[in-house]
Amino acid sequence: MSDSVNTTLPEKTDVLIIGAGAAGLMCAITAGQRGRSVLVIDHANKAGRKILMSGGGRCNFTNRYAGPDNFLSQNPHFCKSALSRYTPEDFIERVKQHNIAFHEKKPGQMFCDNKAKDILDMLLTDCQRVGATIRTRCSVKKVQSLPGGFAVVSSLGTIQCQSLVVATGGLSIPKLGASAFGYEVAKQFGLDIVPPRAALVPFMLDDLMLGSLSQLSGSALEVLVTCQHMCFRENMLFTHRGLSGPAMLQISSYWQPGDTLSINLLPHIDFYKVLQQRQQSRPGAALKTILSEYMSKKMALVLSELWFGDMSYTRKPVNRFTHQQMQGIAQQFHCWKLKPPATEGYRSAEVTLGGVNTQALSSKTMEAKKRKGLFFIGEVIDVTGHLGGFNFQWAWASAVAAGACV
Repeated sequence: MSDSVNTTLPEKTDVLIIGAGAAGLMCAITAGQRGRSVLVIDHANKAGRKILMSGGGRCNFTNRYAGPDNFLSQNPHFCKSALSRYTPEDFIERVKQHNIAFHEKKPGQMFCDNKAKDILDMLLTDCQRVGATIRTRCSVKKVQSLPGGFAVVSSLGTIQCQSLVVATGGLSIPKLGASAFGYEVAKQFGLDIVPPRAALVPFMLDDLMLGSLSQLSGSALEVLVTCQHMCFRENMLFTHRGLSGPAMLQISSYWQPGDTLSINLLPHIDFYKVLQQRQQSRPGAALKTILSEYMSKKMALVLSELWFGDMSYTRKPVNRFTHQQMQGIAQQFHCWKLKPPATEGYRSAEVTLGGVNTQALSSKTMEAKKRKGLFFIGEVIDVTGHLGGFNFQWAWASAVAAGACV
């Protein structure tokens, strides 16, 4: 493995991979194991930058339960082949072989005990073992089609290859160098693009709503959020810009501008029944006291003022509410209807929805049907996973599928 200090490029290579992220490095390893000469280039100053920041710096490198149902695509069947041939256990075994300590944080979610750099170092070490060359600070200027291959004109020179693998990711987190380059290459060779948009991204709220909720910034609560017939039960976080946390990130992949979110703030109880029971057992208890059993008093007061227009409402003893009023209170906490004006966009999105249309690719090899020798892997394809290690598993699986035949 070479680094960016050496600025020369070989004139030819069997396999040229554009993008030194999770998918690109995994593909290089797989192709190199087959004895193919491999060069990986990336315009960033170092490989695997997104790996390093993932999972809060500990890299949620896969999910034991990754399956087709955890992915969004216009063709939901496309991912099945690759995922079945390279499983989470396959990657976990690789991690074990490198003696990387890891743990299961939530059911299925595998994290490094130490830091995300352990996963990147593992990939770079394996690239070195198979003789794959990596060049960073190398931007591509042009891709040309040749008989039996391609010529790629870069800032470090021109190189010819038999197989060209595009592993450039999507548009998420532009500060890490995200670009539309992969989509442009696809279009150059006649492949369709499913319009991309930000996914796994926090929601913004309008100024009026933010003003009402400003005191709750930093507060979190387990909720059940529903949109477009999909629902997720995870934590929701109030922020100074809007709503975040796993629940909001998950549902954002299904939300479209104009859609309404339905948020159940008390998914583990039937609050109407609780209020009925308290009328019998503790008739003098204030509504805020009952609510504080399930959320902070501050949250109860702020939300009550938002919905009912009067904080004193929560100070009323429960025996002073009619059954109809209690039903209305319970309904509001169980079904908060909210129409966000927008998400935070690509700057905060963990992944990009859409990308190279899977109809244009072989589900077995990731090769373009219209152009032999041209492959697309990872996030650049219209396959997007849920939060929790699924997108990494797609990176590994699609990379191995391509690497086995480039």
